[in-house]
Amino acid sequence: MNSFVDGVWTSACFFGYTNCMVEWRISDELVNYETALAEMEARVDAIVAGSADELIWCLEHPPLYTAGTSANPADLLEPEKFPVYEARRGGQYTYHGPGQRVIYVMLDLNKRGRDVRKFVANLEAWTIATLAEFNVTGEIRAGRVGVWVERPEKPTTITGQIAEDKIAAIGVRLRRWVSFHGISINVEPDLNHFQGIVPCGISDHGVTSLVDLGLPVNIADLDVALKSTFNTVFDNNT
Repeated sequence: MNSFVDGVWTSACFFGYTNCMVEWRISDELVNYETALAEMEARVDAIVAGSADELIWCLEHPPLYTAGTSANPADLLEPEKFPVYEARRGGQYTYHGPGQRVIYVMLDLNKRGRDVRKFVANLEAWTIATLAEFNVTGEIRAGRVGVWVERPEKPTTITGQIAEDKIAAIGVRLRRWVSFHGISINVEPDLNHFQGIVPCGISDHGVTSLVDLGLPVNIADLDVALKSTFNTVFDNNT
């Protein structure tokens, strides 16, 4: 079922969950961060009240930085570069901008099991499965939030390890066991924009994107992969 409401193209894909109906919304225009935050909060309240279905909202923001609840002010290296917003999600500083797909995940963990660790692990697994659709091996690293890819073509680290770059960030918040915020995956953002912060507080590793890895991928391609892999992770038991 598709509709066009308030300038947003909405593709509602309802999966066969018991009491779990998931709507997909795709926004083609850049979405202001404050507008997105207000809409997320309203939708979460509606999900809590039982008056709205779960929602996966895929969008892009204009260039900006967000500060999570653990953000260190020293990690904001260029505070005048872009607007900075308090995100009220877990994590530290991150960048959002054109060419990066932001996936806001509003799922009801009351129906999917009240297990925060498993939920975050599922977000990681979903991201990794999506990257695998493009033959990219995403990996998780202890002590480092997000999804990483090895870069053997780059110089090794000072400890002699293979260089690794971050390709996706994850940061979530829960309200009465309904999630919001979510994932950002770099498709073709301006990687120079990350230089205004220490991304997620990690200074000894880089940032990459699908296009930076040499893949002719666009945002629409990623959306297809996200939809095709969702059910492999978020089934009726999650």
